Amino acid sequence: MNTGSSEAARERESLYNFAFIDEDSKREIRRKLLKAVALPGHLVPFASRDLPIARGWGTGGLQVTMSLVEPQDTLKIIDQGDDESVNAVNLRRLVEKTTGIRFTTDTTQSSIVQTRHRIPEEQMRDDQILVLQVPMADPLRAVEPVLEYATEMHAEADYGRMWVYMYESVVRSGDVEISSQYPVLVEDRYIMDTSPIPRYDVPRLHQAETLYLFGAGREKRVYAIPPYTKVVPLQFEDYPFKTEHDPAQQCERCGSHDTFLTHVFVDPQDSETTGRWMYLCSDTSFCQKRQQARTQPEKVR
Repeated sequence: MNTGSSEAARERESLYNFAFIDEDSKREIRRKLLKAVALPGHLVPFASRDLPIARGWGTGGLQVTMSLVEPQDTLKIIDQGDDESVNAVNLRRLVEKTTGIRFTTDTTQSSIVQTRHRIPEEQMRDDQILVLQVPMADPLRAVEPVLEYATEMHAEADYGRMWVYMYESVVRSGDVEISSQYPVLVEDRYIMDTSPIPRYDVPRLHQAETLYLFGAGREKRVYAIPPYTKVVPLQFEDYPFKTEHDPAQQCERCGSHDTFLTHVFVDPQDSETTGRWMYLCSDTSFCQKRQQARTQPEKVR
């Protein structure tokens, strides 16, 4: 499951500082991350640096990763569960060129996982770090667009508008109509944006063993969920939180019915066939592992 660069660390480009960002900037980001860990769910401002990629394409998560990564680390970068998407490949190239560290597609072999909009299916350990790219950090943006007022609301734990927003969603559609970026309450104190992960992944933030770090480069904010932190999705007693999971659906490649699936259109293989829609595991690495496990002959007892 490892990429070619996983076998041995490649030579990094000597014209760049290790991990591109200067050391003073890395220290500043690490200090802000320590504050974020000390105040779970709290938005901490930081001086977002310019990178050779456009803001909105993962600069926040990339800066967090680059400030933490060390030569002995093994990194995995995914985009919505896919190791080979355009976003994941381009970010991997930049980190590889400026660090020369090892990369992998196997979640269990990585020390740091940087992800866009998904949490890996395999449970991560307490010696791993999950870095999430965040496009919009403040969950109050939908109800209070003025940053100064939203900051006051967080300071005073004044979240009445958010509850009204969710109530209006129930009145309009008959349920809480939030498909991603579902708001959660962290340690009974801060309402936090979960980034555009699906609702399927939200329960996995609660009491997790892994350190979750969130970076929003465009909005210049970082926040965190330390291990074994209480994370509860906002919900009403008569309209409890529920995920998109449908046990009746399964991946057409590995047969899984207990993972998050995406509806993908598969192009025709030749002119005589037509394309069709099919359900596949979002986590491509995990799906490949299951396929291999199904094809391997059973060991002789």
